[in-house]
Amino acid sequence: MRWLAVVVTLTVGLHAKSLRASSSPLTSDQGPTLELSSLQQAAKDLFDHGFDQYMLYAFPHDELKPLTYSYSDSLGELGNLDRVPVSAEYKGVALTLIDSLPTLAVLGKHKEFEQGVQWLVDHADWFDADVRINVFEGNIRLLGGLLSAHILASHGGFGPQLMQGGYNGGLLDLAHSLGLRLLPAFLLSPTGMPYAWVNLRHGIQPGTATKESNTAGCGSLVLEMGMLSRLTGNRVFETAARDALRALWAMRTPLDLLGTDLDVEQGIWLHQHGGIGAGADSFFEYLLKAYLLFGDDEYWDMFNCAYSTVMLHYRTGGPWYHDSDIRTGRPTQFQFTSLQAFWPGLQVLAGDLEAAMETHAAFAWVWQQFQALPERYLYQMGTVHPTEHYYPLRPELFESTFYLFEATRNPMYQAFAAEMLADVNESMRVPGGWASVGSVVRDGRTGRMPLEDIQPSYWLAEAALYLYLLFANDTILQQGEQWIFTTEGHPLPLDHASHRLQQAWAAGKATKATLHTHPFYREASSQWAAAFGLSRGAGACRNPGEQHCNSTAFTLDSGSGWFSRPRGICPARKAGPLARSQLQ
Repeated sequence: MRWLAVVVTLTVGLHAKSLRASSSPLTSDQGPTLELSSLQQAAKDLFDHGFDQYMLYAFPHDELKPLTYSYSDSLGELGNLDRVPVSAEYKGVALTLIDSLPTLAVLGKHKEFEQGVQWLVDHADWFDADVRINVFEGNIRLLGGLLSAHILASHGGFGPQLMQGGYNGGLLDLAHSLGLRLLPAFLLSPTGMPYAWVNLRHGIQPGTATKESNTAGCGSLVLEMGMLSRLTGNRVFETAARDALRALWAMRTPLDLLGTDLDVEQGIWLHQHGGIGAGADSFFEYLLKAYLLFGDDEYWDMFNCAYSTVMLHYRTGGPWYHDSDIRTGRPTQFQFTSLQAFWPGLQVLAGDLEAAMETHAAFAWVWQQFQALPERYLYQMGTVHPTEHYYPLRPELFESTFYLFEATRNPMYQAFAAEMLADVNESMRVPGGWASVGSVVRDGRTGRMPLEDIQPSYWLAEAALYLYLLFANDTILQQGEQWIFTTEGHPLPLDHASHRLQQAWAAGKATKATLHTHPFYREASSQWAAAFGLSRGAGACRNPGEQHCNSTAFTLDSGSGWFSRPRGICPARKAGPLARSQLQ
């Protein structure tokens, strides 16, 4: 097995293998040569249609409502399962623009990119909003978009083309402001795993903390928070995200399995089942990508252990993956969920190419049955879930198709991408943008899928990006450098993350006191401490004797600036399928 650090510049010397899945819709014989230039333009048109309509009818609100030519200030609602009311004051933070900035750059839309950057820079207090947002969504969509766009805008080669009027680093200032506003979710949690929600203006207010979270929400933060630390020289962001990941990792069962839903205050699982789909998906992704981006063996050791146990306890046999009881390893639900579609792409990155091709073939077959991916598909019964059969324009299958094409250079993956592109144009394009699918089960009278009035920001940030890259070969990401994509499709340079922070720290530019001298933190920290019974230098745990509580869990001491927690260590085990020696 060979490590495939799949980046846009990659050309892997592997011949395409036949797909063994009996239900495979893909073959190497795809007929006439694809008109790549036309498909590249069609992918760009997909983005242009959605972005132009957003700017016309929704900007600077969060997301477009394409059926009513209106908008949704949805950032306060993403993941809001408890229906907590959103502040009437909140009017959006241009979520779709921020999420889509890197895609604008990659698609060569220099004018729109520069205009978007300049508008955001001119609104330096943009995140001073009385709104309670989901930490996970704020991290991957907002923070990731700002950091990636900042790196692209300040690039020594193509940066001047993107920012012809010059660029002074204003996006990084915005990212730093946002990062500080996310920190209370980490710092006030007894375990270090972040509360799911934080108010951008007020932090965590007494009585408002939501202790229920999930594995993805606690374990998919280190790429963005780590890059923020590397770019600013302030370790607190990366340390908070890494320690949250360590606390989560320490919760695994004797089978080395992690559940999905958890209590961040007590550090316990709320349910005893786990899988690779919703609520856990990007956790696995970020273990490997953090290793690739930052080069820390700790992330690799976690991923190697996690991947091995997934293949042992969650794989049904052949291409499918089920949920299992994390205590016994016994299957609990035999279903394909649409968020699982990221998995073949991750397998490509890990070098497990044969498994990636087999699983992708099965997922592609599901798409071809409905011309979309149902949220849940009961593969043993051959039918969609009775209630969860919608398709909210998820991009994960586009992503995995991109990775497999990059790894194999087999045009059958481009052909399948062209098929998906045709399907979404036929069923989901409306005059006002792109509409989510309410049900993949078609209306018996009209033969069409019912649509819903929302165009998610990730449709432009991810789906359009991966479709375009599948057909293009001349973008700014294909000029010889290596890039890795976050779970939101934001490109980060592999050769940038490590040396920048090392240089900053070596030069003494990184000061631990930076966090505490920032006005937002300085004004709020004493209020947080008083409200939660904390004092400077005092431990955060209210019951230090509890198993998951440590009296030195964290400190608000401005002399340290961050905190330490017990580190989870993967038990010694026989070399798994991804022994590091295979990365040579």
